[in-house]
Amino acid sequence: MSQFDEREEWYSFNEETIEALLEDGSQADAEYTIEHHFASNDFDKLEKAAVDTFKAGFEVTDAEELMLDDGGTIFCFDAVVERELNIEKLNADSDALLKIADKQDVQYDGWGTYFMPRGDDEDEYEDDYLED
Repeated sequence: MSQFDEREEWYSFNEETIEALLEDGSQADAEYTIEHHFASNDFDKLEKAAVDTFKAGFEVTDAEELMLDDGGTIFCFDAVVERELNIEKLNADSDALLKIADKQDVQYDGWGTYFMPRGDDEDEYEDDYLED
């Protein structure tokens, strides 16, 4: 089964994350920095995914190498885009990124963003980040 076949689960995640942000008091109409996560144990595949992701209109961060608990190594990068919390746009982004992940045989690992408080609550939540 491909990752794209699991898109309905990501749609649910997108909806639940938006609802959680709004219920917690995050701004409904703000532009959010959305960071989609990719990972692979093969740097060359990850690099190809990063190129495809850039071509799809996302900003791509530099790849990082992380050491796993079992001693293995994994490489990862983020695909960054500025978006309102719009379910249709986030679902379209998920579709595009899942297709890239499948094409390049890397793992799409969800997305996260920063909490953006309404009004006077801004200082209290300055460093909050929500992700899968």
